[in-house]
Amino acid sequence: MRKLLFAGLIAGFSTMAFNAAQAVEIEYWQYVFESRVKAMDKLIENFEKANPDIKVKHTTFPYDDYQTRVIAAKMAGNSPDVMQLFYGWLDKFVAGGILQPLPTDTFPHDKIESDFFPITSAMKRGDDYYGLPTAVRSLALFYNKKLFEEAGLDPKNPPKTLDELVAAAEKTAKRDANGNLTTAGITMDMAGQDHHWWREVLIRQYGGVPYTDNDRKVAYDSEAGEKALKFYTDLQTEKKVGEPKFMDEGQAAFRAGMAAMTVDGTFRLGAFRTIKDFEWGVTELPANADGVRSNYASYFANGIGANAKGEKLEAAKKFLNYISSPEAMEIWLKEVGELPARRAVAQTEANLADPIYGPFLKGLDYAHTTMFVDEAAQRQTAMDMVNRVILEKQPVKESLAQAAKAEQTIIDDAQ
Repeated sequence: MRKLLFAGLIAGFSTMAFNAAQAVEIEYWQYVFESRVKAMDKLIENFEKANPDIKVKHTTFPYDDYQTRVIAAKMAGNSPDVMQLFYGWLDKFVAGGILQPLPTDTFPHDKIESDFFPITSAMKRGDDYYGLPTAVRSLALFYNKKLFEEAGLDPKNPPKTLDELVAAAEKTAKRDANGNLTTAGITMDMAGQDHHWWREVLIRQYGGVPYTDNDRKVAYDSEAGEKALKFYTDLQTEKKVGEPKFMDEGQAAFRAGMAAMTVDGTFRLGAFRTIKDFEWGVTELPANADGVRSNYASYFANGIGANAKGEKLEAAKKFLNYISSPEAMEIWLKEVGELPARRAVAQTEANLADPIYGPFLKGLDYAHTTMFVDEAAQRQTAMDMVNRVILEKQPVKESLAQAAKAEQTIIDDAQ
């Protein structure tokens, strides 16, 4: 009996050792954002349970270092098998040979185009898709209910128009005896989401477009662009309701209860929900006086590294297929707050009626997605443009023209 038991144990251990030896290990990379890292850990745990023959190593890097790390890994021949990338980085990643096209046997184009939101087409170049998102983002106006109440504003009736936004910001902004801002009426953070708010929302609300020719020709050096920039910079220079670099970041000021409003994306939901004794609400981005709305939609996608071959490629295909599945999207929505990239998963009656998810989902109906060639460089032109007006007192029209020229050079050099 003992011999049989011993033999059974040996056989069991041998099987376990054999399975471990047979397991394929792939590496997944993303940038560090706490709620996203936790959500991905959960998805990996679920995936490995369903696929015991595949192990996924989860590696993260600070956001500012992430692209550099990916490029360096490619040069060293150590690229991840599956990686996260912002849709605006795609041209750089494709040109650098970092990604391979998604295999159509697992990711047929007709299914992508029927199941996912149309903005997923930003991951297509020529006849190939290079990545799929788990979630998509849009923008909304977050507001602090306590600060609204203290200012005599009804937190159940947040600003619906740009004029109402400015009026609410003026009532909630606070300064000390020396004139220093202590509570922002609205945050000003071009390094965050404000460059999208200005580019894809305010410019359109003033009657213009940010680009033409499939986003390859800068078009905001116009009367509409000038009015949009003046509206934004006036928040500090004339209205005195906000300042760039107040509390370093807009989201940090809002989290600390030192800003009444901030324009931000769905990815903040997971982080804001963890703050105790903090009552905040979400509403659609304010319309202009004529009721015109606009929004900016974006996403981080996941793609397969160019070096993934053979069994690693097959494992990578399975993993990418799972993290872009309806089950993964439901988990991501709960853990991170970002909207599911599949329309059927996102646009449920419950989600549309939700006071938090609803405004973001509605924003997707009229959102635009900028086709960046170099998102970081193009964002920097917007940051510099605003700084010249606010810090250097450069006329709005001159700073706008300088930004348009600089950004057109970035786009032209990438073609």
